[in-house]
Amino acid sequence: MKQVIIITGASSGFGALAARQLALAGHSVYAGMRATQGRNAPQVAAVEDFAREHGADIRAIEMDVQSDASVAAAIDRLIAERGRIDAVIHNAGHMSFGPAEAFTPEQFAELYDVNVLSTQRVNRAALPHLRAQGKGLLLWVSSSSARGGTPPYLAPYFAAKAAMDSVAVSYAGELARWGIETSIIVPGAFTSGTNHFAHSGKPADAARVAAYDQGPGADIAAVALKGLADLEPADADAAEVARAIVRIVGVPHGKRPFRVHIDPSEDGAEVVNAMADRVRAELLRRIGLEDLLRPRIAA
Repeated sequence: MKQVIIITGASSGFGALAARQLALAGHSVYAGMRATQGRNAPQVAAVEDFAREHGADIRAIEMDVQSDASVAAAIDRLIAERGRIDAVIHNAGHMSFGPAEAFTPEQFAELYDVNVLSTQRVNRAALPHLRAQGKGLLLWVSSSSARGGTPPYLAPYFAAKAAMDSVAVSYAGELARWGIETSIIVPGAFTSGTNHFAHSGKPADAARVAAYDQGPGADIAAVALKGLADLEPADADAAEVARAIVRIVGVPHGKRPFRVHIDPSEDGAEVVNAMADRVRAELLRRIGLEDLLRPRIAA
């Protein structure tokens, strides 16, 4: 069934791939991105070209997830045009790479804002509509770094993604009786196929970066990046994350998986998450809230 979907951070990477695949699957897709009349104008044009070429129902929409007003305006426009919203895909995020000590507290806060607080802005704008409908889907793009093997020099990003994953789990239970379903997709460290690593942020404290570069761990950054790349199978395809998102959206309401891993490098997140999700389910059963494990289905 055709669904009305908004996806954040859709100018590039997993977001751009997923927006196009969802549109090809027959859904009505709003590809959220900031600076649609500025630096992302070429991405807006690319979305328009794609829509014309494939006869797909997809459009770019101005949505700066670091702005309450921008997020609210995007959701208001969607509702005005479509009258409903079936799925919100939390994809926006940004990576950073460098020794943790060399990032300023303000940089940590910025990464947290992009990767975590953005989801709260979108939820506060969208959830009143989903709750009124008594049905909907929140799909969160997490990261295997939240619970898998974590190489050094990615501390601000890893901390933010772990926080976002935790927020997603909490929302899942709180929204279940409203008929709102939660799915969390967990991509591994795709070192190619997206601009995630290429566009990663750098520490602001150059003096401390230099200290690390000249110290006993001078080789850590190069070894970590090469090791991650070598661990990734030659046939790893970032587009598989987009295809997994399409599959999840296409599952009937109430039957979607809680968590799906797309991790060709198998860094261990799937093993740890399986245990954590099982412990969560068991606790909800023990405290009398087992019904929160699945969304309420309207009669």
